[in-house]
Amino acid sequence: MLKQLGLCTTAAVFALSIGMLSAPAFAAGPVVGLVTKTNTNPFFVKMKEGFEAKAKELGLTPQSYAGKADGDNDGQVAAIEQLMAAGAKGILLVPSDSSAIVPTVKKARDAGILVITLDTPLDPVDAADALFATDNFKAGQLIGQWAKGTLGDKAKSAKIATLDLAANEPTVDYLRHNGFLDGFGIPVKDLKHFAMNDSSQIVGSDVTTGSTDGGRTAMENILQKADKVDVVYAINEPAADGGYEALKAAGKDKGVLFVAVDGGCPGVQMVKDGIIGATSQQYPLLMAADGVEAVAEFIKSGKKPHSMDTGEKLVTDHPVAGVPSISVEEGKKLCWG
Repeated sequence: MLKQLGLCTTAAVFALSIGMLSAPAFAAGPVVGLVTKTNTNPFFVKMKEGFEAKAKELGLTPQSYAGKADGDNDGQVAAIEQLMAAGAKGILLVPSDSSAIVPTVKKARDAGILVITLDTPLDPVDAADALFATDNFKAGQLIGQWAKGTLGDKAKSAKIATLDLAANEPTVDYLRHNGFLDGFGIPVKDLKHFAMNDSSQIVGSDVTTGSTDGGRTAMENILQKADKVDVVYAINEPAADGGYEALKAAGKDKGVLFVAVDGGCPGVQMVKDGIIGATSQQYPLLMAADGVEAVAEFIKSGKKPHSMDTGEKLVTDHPVAGVPSISVEEGKKLCWG
């Protein structure tokens, strides 16, 4: 099963930082930092691998941290402060709270540190020097368009459950959710917020922390009020996994169409196994490697990078006309985790 975990307070930052690497392990080059949401989600594990490999290749000293779980803003604040104290020249950040972390990011940038967000934009997005990420709204659109096309006329009456990320709605959360609704043909009332009242077709929504346990609990909560679910949108594949388990345990999994975002190898296998119909794949190793290269260039020349879309591809073995996709076999060649 797919799981997640992750950091804590300033006092415990060394003890609880994920893979906070001691200086002797690497050449004594300039410090570059990575701060992710969690430690064990395969997406962030792969991102950390790409970050460390590229940093070593370029003669930089990598230091990596993560939060206890999605939404652990205090842990990320502590990590950035530790990196500032260590003299970091650049920080790659996947924010847990897109707004609350902004003042700390400003402190780092004011101190001359390059801050690049990966995967999840800040709010406002230009509070960082650049964003290297999947277009999360487009990733949501792709699975929404695919679900609508797969259901055909049944899409107009389909009952939808959404397995979202966190109560504070970080940017990645509302972008994927609202992208899905837009692709499915449901008007979005507020592009920076998600809510059940966007449509009477949404019979339940709950947050999952992006984990299997969270997805299971969220779906159990939804099933207490919803008598039937036809379509499940999930923020990522671990959440989809838990949601599927809950539906199966309740005997309500037959005929339910699951869609998700991330495209890790376990998630692509779920598509192959028929648990998820389609997922939008993204590329964390590329985000991290490109981010480290940008920091190295900044150290060398002072040049700041421009934001970039690191790509998203719909993975399914049941393509829909007009919706670009790749097969599961192709997805396996590109997956991670």
